[in-house]
Amino acid sequence: MDSTHAEQDEQRRQHQQDEQDEQHRQDGPGRRHGYGEDGPGQGERGPGAGPAAAAPGRHTTAVVADRLDRMTWRDTYEQSAGLRELDAELSGRHPHTTELLADLFQAAFTAGPLLRERAEMAPGLLVNHHLVQSLADTPDFAELRRETAGDPYAAAMAVLALATAVRRMLDGAGDARERAERAASAQQDADLAATAVAEALRQAAATAGTDEDDGVPTDAADAVHRAVAAAEATASAARRAARDAAQALAAAAPGTRAASAGAVSRAARAARQEAALMRTWGVAPGTLERMPFDRRARLAERLRTSRLARWAELIGRFREMAGGERARKVENTTGELVGVTLGSDLSRLVPAELANLGLPELRAVFAARYAAGELMLYDSRGERNSGKGAVIACVDTSHSMYIEGPGGITREAWAKACALALLDQARHAGRDFVGILFSAADRVRVFRFPAGREAGVEPVLDFAETFLGGGTSYQTPLTAAREVLEEEFGDAARSRGDIVMITDDECGVTEEWMRGWNEARHRLGFRVFGLAVGAPPAAGEGSVLDALCDNLRTVEDFTDPRAAAHLFRLI
Repeated sequence: MDSTHAEQDEQRRQHQQDEQDEQHRQDGPGRRHGYGEDGPGQGERGPGAGPAAAAPGRHTTAVVADRLDRMTWRDTYEQSAGLRELDAELSGRHPHTTELLADLFQAAFTAGPLLRERAEMAPGLLVNHHLVQSLADTPDFAELRRETAGDPYAAAMAVLALATAVRRMLDGAGDARERAERAASAQQDADLAATAVAEALRQAAATAGTDEDDGVPTDAADAVHRAVAAAEATASAARRAARDAAQALAAAAPGTRAASAGAVSRAARAARQEAALMRTWGVAPGTLERMPFDRRARLAERLRTSRLARWAELIGRFREMAGGERARKVENTTGELVGVTLGSDLSRLVPAELANLGLPELRAVFAARYAAGELMLYDSRGERNSGKGAVIACVDTSHSMYIEGPGGITREAWAKACALALLDQARHAGRDFVGILFSAADRVRVFRFPAGREAGVEPVLDFAETFLGGGTSYQTPLTAAREVLEEEFGDAARSRGDIVMITDDECGVTEEWMRGWNEARHRLGFRVFGLAVGAPPAAGEGSVLDALCDNLRTVEDFTDPRAAAHLFRLI
């Protein structure tokens, strides 16, 4: 057959497959069962039973998949070196592994996956059907699918996570595989014999009436009898082989179930951890969907192996805390209640003054006191309203930031988690964010995240992973922060930025620098918040850090992000 005819046959076969799959989906549970509804082979005829055994159109994949799902599998297989390597490894020892991997992928990826009846499968592929059913029947498979359904990358990672169990299951089903192959060969012989019967009958019909009795010639009739006898013999052999294969599969079932349970649980846990890791680092689901497979795989590997990967939970808790503070934050409110004063601000009236409005005889008195500014009001003390300029986090990365605190969390991890939450805060407020990492006077790195541009996860990771080492200098990072605010003021006339200084060390500054710093604060109107992590002396009264900051706090418990909650109420 030439290539054109082969392509046409393949197109016809593919079209027939699509029609069958669509019909199966429309037929619903009466034709096949969903995962976990029935055990393998329950409620269906065994292989080789009657005409169904010789029916055309036997399938080589166990999971029903439409054309789009199959295209997704092919694209994912081409993009995933891990899938191709696993397939090459398994195919060197077992047949039909590509079909098995496709089934596992579709079981994890397809919306509402359906498993074919065993009678619909090609006999040589029954082991694949059995393995997929064993995995899909585990209690944790539904949990795995919550992370993988509709996500080709996550489904591929689930297949790779199941690789060890699949190897063990294939090895344990070796005898069943051999018997299934023999059953497939016997069924092929039976199909050929049935075809031979049809051909013998055709030839007999074609020669009928050509002899003296106008009947079927003797040799043609004998050929039909021989073909029928051969067909009966091969059909009987095919049934025996199918029974042997079914018995071998039943014998392998306990081992495959044991291998399945723990494997699916581990795969589900790995899928949850990766999804949580992406959320922790602020990678939105929509961003992941648009990300090419290879780039997403590299990103996931980087997130798992980054310097701060072990503190992902802390980073997530910081971001959740900041989000909660944003939800409770009310713009233009006063600060801490400290007493009662006199004035005419109706929004701060004490309840006794409000009660006077309910008495007609006191309303005139209320109006007179209001005009004179003598109403009793709640008095408060607090920071002024949130700034509008950039949010700048200056994070100390000197050697002492490696020191661990409670829970084994380092000072650096707490500081970086706080800075990443400040990045979220700035993004939600439509403000620029600038991360300044510093140590000694000659070591500083500036990371800019403009408000009008999406903050890619790679630059965020670069900021989080960078560690400079060395000593500590306040002047270098604060000078860089002041220059950023001056540039912003000159370009966009924005003022009232916020600088957050996170350090664990004391450091001196020159008088000349301090004069310039105070002049800039007055001119640009920025605020400075200080967080002294694990170093109370740095935050002592009269310290340099105390003189530099409008609001200074000490952090000693690194397990609690609430220590920085006040920042997210004020910034």
